[in-house]
Amino acid sequence: MTPDEIWTRAGNVWNSAAQEITRLATAVDRAALVRCVEMLAACTGRICTMGCGTSAVAARKIAHSLCCIERPAFFLSPADAPHGALGSIQPGDIAILVSKGGGTTELLGLVPSLKMKKVTLIVVSENADSPLGRQCDLLMKVKVEREADRFDMLATTSTLAVIAVFDAVCITLMEHMGYTREKFAIIHPHGAVGERLTGGKK
Repeated sequence: MTPDEIWTRAGNVWNSAAQEITRLATAVDRAALVRCVEMLAACTGRICTMGCGTSAVAARKIAHSLCCIERPAFFLSPADAPHGALGSIQPGDIAILVSKGGGTTELLGLVPSLKMKKVTLIVVSENADSPLGRQCDLLMKVKVEREADRFDMLATTSTLAVIAVFDAVCITLMEHMGYTREKFAIIHPHGAVGERLTGGKK
């Protein structure tokens, strides 16, 4: 590829992502998003996120963002969960399972235990009729028209879309729960953000 072709291809990836994120305003189910915000606001336990592969990256981001707005959350490896780590999830908690196709074997194997523990299940998937989609308490359907690569295979744009949806959920939660700048300053005193929040004071 020539330098111009490389630059053009990179620009196509960005344009594809921008178009899909813009499309979320009409593609995401309004009632599901509202319900998701309400459920996370009402949760008196903790919020556990899980996913495999690229979905795990999105799940980790969701957990971190929730912690940043004082919604206690953590990422749990689906590989560790059935070997005792499921003990970190208790009745009243919410589990957010991220699976593009909705059939991730590692997550499916955990559903019976999660249901026995009376954990609320939120599934994030592009397939409402998937094995995970049929067993959850709330489905957050996030589906893009295509990925950014020429084979429409690599989880790129779809991952950004999932993160964008839950960025919207978290920002909305902040306002819904009256989360303040002062509260944020307590949990984020360091780094560039900490300096902005505290006016440069340590």
